Amino acid sequence: MALKKKPVTGMKDILPAEMQVRGYVLGQIRETYKSFGFSELETPSVEHIENLLSKQGGDNEKLIFKVLKRGEKLNLASAENENDLADSGLRYDLTLPLSRYYANNAAVLPSPFKALQIGNVWRADRPQKGRFRQFMQCDIDILGDATNQAEIELITATTSALSKICPENRFEVRINDRRFLRAMALYSGFPEEEIEKVFIIVDKMDKIGAQGVRDELCENGFRAESADQYLSLMSGVRNDAEGVRRMGEKLAGFLEDGAAGNLAQIMDAVTEISGKSFGLIFDPTLVRGMGYYTGTIFEVSMEGLGVSVAGGGRYDRMIGKFTGMDTPACGFSIGFERIVTILMDSGFIVPSKSAKEAWLFEKNMDAGRLSAIMKEAMAARAEGKTILVAQMNKNKKFQKEQLVKEGYSEWKEFYREELKR
Repeated sequence: MALKKKPVTGMKDILPAEMQVRGYVLGQIRETYKSFGFSELETPSVEHIENLLSKQGGDNEKLIFKVLKRGEKLNLASAENENDLADSGLRYDLTLPLSRYYANNAAVLPSPFKALQIGNVWRADRPQKGRFRQFMQCDIDILGDATNQAEIELITATTSALSKICPENRFEVRINDRRFLRAMALYSGFPEEEIEKVFIIVDKMDKIGAQGVRDELCENGFRAESADQYLSLMSGVRNDAEGVRRMGEKLAGFLEDGAAGNLAQIMDAVTEISGKSFGLIFDPTLVRGMGYYTGTIFEVSMEGLGVSVAGGGRYDRMIGKFTGMDTPACGFSIGFERIVTILMDSGFIVPSKSAKEAWLFEKNMDAGRLSAIMKEAMAARAEGKTILVAQMNKNKKFQKEQLVKEGYSEWKEFYREELKR
């Protein structure tokens, strides 16, 4: 069997130039989030299959990379379906593993617990630009805080990180509340038991537009009058905190008490704290696909892109699936791979406090002289400089072009004959 050079579909090899950008972005994210008091943790890449299939991950549960049972536990003869062959799987996000982690360790963690988690996740999705089957997620979550201080902190921290990473890119935070979505659906006459199905269709608004959503609602057996009423509610609202309050008044009797005031307070506070350095809008069409969201939800879109670069929300019932007692929880995740793609496409060069130097020496350099060059390089590194010592290639021009891509801007050349230096 011939070996294959290319990585598995949906995975990718990462070259040094991109690794530098990735390292820089991760550094900015960690530095920003830790300045807000978030503590970094780590969970295993492999999770129990029962947890992954607990009907909390929405469509992602259809995209799990399952791991076969091992040894005697793998009994092909008695298996009735594929789930009988697997006892674990690769995590599809970081939220569910975090909930298990907190349920297992809450007794020794502070309350509220401000968690920072960075790691790879896997989804058997259709690969496309900026979307892979293995990708990095960067999450912050606040567990044990039922107040809207959690949302305010998460939005402020995430937008601070994005502003540092992409200072030239304008972005906008869209915010909604799943309780608004539910109230709007009931107000419009949709059956309560069918609301989740309505949400799945409305979540396609960005892709198929309002008319497409109306058509699909009707195709699924919902009354045209309900679809029209729902879409009318969405299109006729102001997108600021005052719009939230007015929508709350209109949905009185259907909307949970305090929901409108809570969302409006979050918007007012974030606007005040940020000094309007980014757009913050109330978007009643925002759904977020995960089934575990229970309240506030938010996404960040960046100018010129048709996809979000960050998203999250409140999931107050997920930890209770493990403990039997609901625990308030809210999180925000940066779309790390999309951010890196933006920077790579723009030709971003990682800023450096000092120039990176490449010292190139001629082939067949005398051993004693080469040792002296290496010793000189060690002394320069001790002063805080970045020094690469490498043999000079025959095509020196191409070699330098490749090094420029890795951020090298200064050069020294060493030849066997001293006069050539």
